Amino acid sequence: MTTDPLAPLLTLADVAPAVERARDQVDQALRHRALRRHGGQVAAEVSLRSAVASAALEGYAHERESVRAGTVTDPVLQGALRVAGALPGLTELWPKAPRQVLAKLHVLAARDVVPEAELGRPVADPVVGARLDGLAGLVAGGTSVPPPLLAAVVHGELLALRPFAGPSGVVARAAARLVLLSTGFDPRGLLAMDVGHREREPEYVGAAGAFATGTPDGLRSWLRHCMTATEVAAAQLTVVGDDVLAAA
Repeated sequence: MTTDPLAPLLTLADVAPAVERARDQVDQALRHRALRRHGGQVAAEVSLRSAVASAALEGYAHERESVRAGTVTDPVLQGALRVAGALPGLTELWPKAPRQVLAKLHVLAARDVVPEAELGRPVADPVVGARLDGLAGLVAGGTSVPPPLLAAVVHGELLALRPFAGPSGVVARAAARLVLLSTGFDPRGLLAMDVGHREREPEYVGAAGAFATGTPDGLRSWLRHCMTATEVAAAQLTVVGDDVLAAA
């Protein structure tokens, strides 16, 4: 019998209840009546907000309305937009070939930011390679923990490893969203997770650093942050849904 390597995370103080609270908030948000007729419009707005927030977390903040108007040419922001737009098309491939998808995400995120020869190529470090293999094994079915927990681990590990040159954080956040998409937790890509991280940016940065230590307290700090960000994303979905209905 194989032991689930991530199962112990659910025994850390407050983590399991935080996962349940996040799941409940998401379930409630996904029942928003705007999604019956305007789901595509809501998903497009969530995608835009996620990209803007992810670029901002990478140090490239831009006004959302300027981005919407198409006046922002910053290559990191443009990369985040490309990544956000590509996620639905990568959902099926993600659990089958996670390393291939990560390379694709980096090509999309880092075009015009890093030299072409570095696009899609992880850094040549055997430790990083081994940890990426371990992460790929988890994504490909190596754990049965709740999807938000797996997404948090994927996100935290990729932030800690920084396996790609340039905007590696954009790749990490996209990979976390792909976990939620591919597991059916957020099948339509309606959770603007990166908005949750951006709204609590000091906590995000601190908790990511704590996760990288690998200590129980560090892991707990990161997991609790990610569950709170999930609740913020659920609230954001409700706001977007309300706005769409009001404009309809």
